Amino acid sequence: MLIDSHCHLTYEPMLSSLEETVKRANLDGIKFLLTISTEDKSFRKILKILDTYNCVYGSYGIHPHEAKNHKDIKFEDIIKRAKENKKIIGIGESGLDFYYNHSEKKDQIDLFLEHIEASKKTGLPIIVHTRSAESETFDLLKNSIKEDNLKILIHCFTGSKDFAFKLLDLGAYISASGVVTFKKSRDLANTFKQIPLDRLLVETDSPYLSPEPLRGKPNEPSHLVHTVKFLSELKKISFEDISTSTTKNFFKLFGKLI
Repeated sequence: MLIDSHCHLTYEPMLSSLEETVKRANLDGIKFLLTISTEDKSFRKILKILDTYNCVYGSYGIHPHEAKNHKDIKFEDIIKRAKENKKIIGIGESGLDFYYNHSEKKDQIDLFLEHIEASKKTGLPIIVHTRSAESETFDLLKNSIKEDNLKILIHCFTGSKDFAFKLLDLGAYISASGVVTFKKSRDLANTFKQIPLDRLLVETDSPYLSPEPLRGKPNEPSHLVHTVKFLSELKKISFEDISTSTTKNFFKLFGKLI
């Protein structure tokens, strides 16, 4: 059994063919999918999907690109949304993206802190997006974890080896996407080779980042098997052991699914 810990089922082309998309994933052994919130206006679509498909769970949060459009959102608002459905099991995705800077850095940081506070108060894991912001992301997480337990998932990790191990020291889980399979991602692959199996999750981030040999095509949850196969060969661990461990880690982080 596999779990896609990060996908965007409200995005096309998956949304218009959702039944077939979910069916293909299930047939390929992906038994649960976590569809991720990136902005408030699409959250109703997520709730509808959760009510339609037993195998799909969700999160609530605002992507750092969208921080400029959500300046008034506070942790109380995030908590309220997260309580709308018992199948909302995570806070995010939230974080910092200083690569594109679609929103001002201050707005991103302020909103990230609101998500961290919501995560601490609810006990739901925070799903973190971080790009070109390693030191800032680490400092905010480290400072936030001093007095309170914070469950952290770094999604689609593409950072440095040093950053990865600093995050592991905070107790974070780290998720591998199709990026790790890319030929240009040798340093990233080397990092994942060294990440302990008991802190590893897997994801598609679909419809983006299709793994090799499907790179360039729209991604979907069923493609997760290619990333897991790559990790199996990389870490010299059986496909079944990768599947079992990442599934166990998902349940340890997010809890038992209803």
